Amino acid sequence: MSIKLDSKTPSGPLEEKWSKHKFDMKLVNPANKRKHTLIVVGTGLAGASASATLAELGYKVKTFCIHESPRRAHSIAAQGGINAAKNYQNDGDSVYRLFYDTIKGGDFRAREGNVYRLAEISPNIIDQCVAQGVPFAREYGGALANRSFGGSQVSRTFYARGQTGQQLLIGAYQAMMRQVGLGTVELNYRREMLDLVVVDGQARGIIVRNLATGELESHSADAVILATGGYGNVFYFSTNAKMSNVTASWRAHKQGAAFGNPCFTQIHPTCIPYSGDHQSKLTLMSESLRNDGRCWVPKQKGDKRPPEQIPDEDRDYYLERVYPSFGNLAPRDVSSRQAKYRVDEGRGVGPSGVAVYLDFRDAINRVGKAGIEQRYDNLFDMYAKITGDDPYKVPMRIYPAVHYTMGGLWVDYNLMSTIPGLHVLGEANFSDHGANRLGASALMQGLADGYFVIPYTIGHYLAGTSIPKVDANHDAFKAAKAAAQARIDALFAVKGGKTVDDIHRQLGNIMWEKVGMARNKAGLQTAVGEIQKLREEFWQNVRVSGDANNLNPELEKAGRLADFLELGELMATDALERNESCGGHFREEFQTPDNEAQRDDENYCHVSAWEYTGDSSLKGKKSWQLHKESLTFERIKLATRSYK
Repeated sequence: MSIKLDSKTPSGPLEEKWSKHKFDMKLVNPANKRKHTLIVVGTGLAGASASATLAELGYKVKTFCIHESPRRAHSIAAQGGINAAKNYQNDGDSVYRLFYDTIKGGDFRAREGNVYRLAEISPNIIDQCVAQGVPFAREYGGALANRSFGGSQVSRTFYARGQTGQQLLIGAYQAMMRQVGLGTVELNYRREMLDLVVVDGQARGIIVRNLATGELESHSADAVILATGGYGNVFYFSTNAKMSNVTASWRAHKQGAAFGNPCFTQIHPTCIPYSGDHQSKLTLMSESLRNDGRCWVPKQKGDKRPPEQIPDEDRDYYLERVYPSFGNLAPRDVSSRQAKYRVDEGRGVGPSGVAVYLDFRDAINRVGKAGIEQRYDNLFDMYAKITGDDPYKVPMRIYPAVHYTMGGLWVDYNLMSTIPGLHVLGEANFSDHGANRLGASALMQGLADGYFVIPYTIGHYLAGTSIPKVDANHDAFKAAKAAAQARIDALFAVKGGKTVDDIHRQLGNIMWEKVGMARNKAGLQTAVGEIQKLREEFWQNVRVSGDANNLNPELEKAGRLADFLELGELMATDALERNESCGGHFREEFQTPDNEAQRDDENYCHVSAWEYTGDSSLKGKKSWQLHKESLTFERIKLATRSYK
């Protein structure tokens, strides 16, 4: 099949597109909603909010959670806050400014229509969450508090100390569980999606594995919604939860869903540095800390004095020096690269030399220890427990790490993929952040998609599409289930000598060194070859212990790694094809004299949407065809980003 890209962005003025589109879309009347069954895969912010809202509207919803509780979704790891254009601080914010900041922050590689809608919806999200009882921080007089985040010169971020994602998820979770109690949501725990079932060109169901019993199950519906998060764990070391994976999206991709901008990966500048092979993941330190913390390294290479013994005149507050207008709140991509430059210059700190300082000395002197505790106490406690250092007394040591993926399954304005009936929400799609996501925007997108976009757009699909009756006895379900079982059998059949984690670490090293913060043509070409060889080794030498009919974490990890080994090749291929630097995609050959990203708008102002055209067998050759969706900017003038 050859896909055709149509963004379906509505016509008309930018400010009126979403309102006009809501009126123009077809509706499903309340009595008919009860006749439709929808599948939602994922119970993080996007999935839980979509499940709750669609069930509230009257649809029958079957929701699938990979954990034993939806409250373990990776959404809880978001710490710093959620953006919304409410202008409570009267500091010049507006829907248009949030729209502009997001487009600029993404280095002009996102659709204007989608991003404006996100900004337009953002105030409604805060109202929704406050009504649910989400305990946002408040000023002394009771008004909701705001703080600043990277890439913005206004304070628009709402927060619940360092637990914003967790508190928002509890709100969405309770809304969903209310519908579970009413019988409108069927919640299936400990289920991992292994394949998408496509019948006559439409997404009509999924195959899942019960992680507790090993049983494969078939589930049918009139449409499928994926809200399964991002794929940062392809790098092995990331801030993502270890259960985060690409399998649901990848299975849909191989069934015909285009993958958009796979090489657009976000490196977060404030994470606890890697300390050794005993680790299995990395830990995020919220971007909100950069409101009060100052990033610095010694001015002199090789200065090993303890930080408290280095006076200000011997310190390089490099973000304040390079980006005086934004200072320590420069966007994540440029802040991460500046940290890397300092380490590459030999001015890194700590035992490894691969870290920079985040110092709260001046903030503590300004507002007192109690003031900092009120803002960040749980973050400071977490840092102290992990490192053994007291950040009230000595600066934190931080370094960039993989955190988020802007790429994902391609979707149109209605959040539908290139497979009719397959809708994709939140981080699992590519749609709103371009080549770099601004801090505090992931929560905003997930809840916007789930609460306020998909309830309208999926009704339009259902009302305007002929959907024949199909159940799990259909031949397509039997074939998909058999293919899923064959993949499991093939993993057990290898009986090699290497563990899954051994091979995953090798993949992660290739990805970080050659497809990470800095990329170049030679490295990317090498990475493609190395990943292909590693994938061959995986299918010849991986060892999966246990059996398929019980709880088996090794089997789960092996299946996910098999998909990461294919995704990694596509990410390197995408980065190799895009001969420019933009946002988090930094090709060393394409940079300005002062080491900033150098875009090529004439040749690369587009979304790269990849169609899988390779061998359908597990060990066969993988190949893709590139399709391009041109990006047009009617309201914002393309310009070189500057945060100086």
